[in-house]
Amino acid sequence: MTGEVLQLRGVGVRREGATLLRDVTWNVGEGERWVILGPNGAGKTTLLQIAAALLHPSEGTADVLEERLGRTDVFELRTRIGFASTALAEKVPSGETVVDLVLTASYAILGRWQEEYDTTDVSRAVALLEALGCAGLLRRRFDTLSEGERKRVQIARALMPDPELLLLDEPAAGLDLGGREDLVARLGGLADDPAAPTMVMVTHHLEEVPDGFTHALLLREGEIVARGKVDEVFTGEHLSHCFGLPLAVERRDGRWYARAAH
Repeated sequence: MTGEVLQLRGVGVRREGATLLRDVTWNVGEGERWVILGPNGAGKTTLLQIAAALLHPSEGTADVLEERLGRTDVFELRTRIGFASTALAEKVPSGETVVDLVLTASYAILGRWQEEYDTTDVSRAVALLEALGCAGLLRRRFDTLSEGERKRVQIARALMPDPELLLLDEPAAGLDLGGREDLVARLGGLADDPAAPTMVMVTHHLEEVPDGFTHALLLREGEIVARGKVDEVFTGEHLSHCFGLPLAVERRDGRWYARAAH
């Protein structure tokens, strides 16, 4: 690879007369850790779906892992991408066990059928679950897990195929304070691991950005407000523009916080 994991040029997305993204130009380099931040309806999930090769732009060009969307086999491309989202979790077959859910990521499918997995596959799935605090959940059904457990299992699944790109769509959504802090700490550890893939995470909340994330992109109404290194993007000026109200921003112990400015 040339070092560019994502290259978007003038990307726009329109659906049923609505413009979801407009003139998005964005590069993600190998090994970078990006967070996409913005209010509801900003286009964050749409942008992540393009990065996941699940959606083609209506205009502009999108290169994912040096493959041009519209000119490549997206089914093959998706096996190189780890993706965790609530929408994916809702498609998990009833009765699927945790270990099988993680294993099937090797084939980029949902639902264990007649595929064969060797001991290396099983060992990797178990090790990933253990690393994410899910060692005791191997034989549990996914639909019996708590929200926090589901989030961690989804990340283990996303990492199973040893992806070159890891995409996380609102991984802390719906978690209580303890669950959020546990997950943010684990994601921070992953971000600090030089062997981890390039990472892109979507969130609504500045407080959910783990320490170790290097870059940020702010979206509002489908357009980029700011992009670049986190220290340059997470400013009161940029975030106030992005969320449409005056905000005071601070960083403590590697974590970011925002509150209304009075």
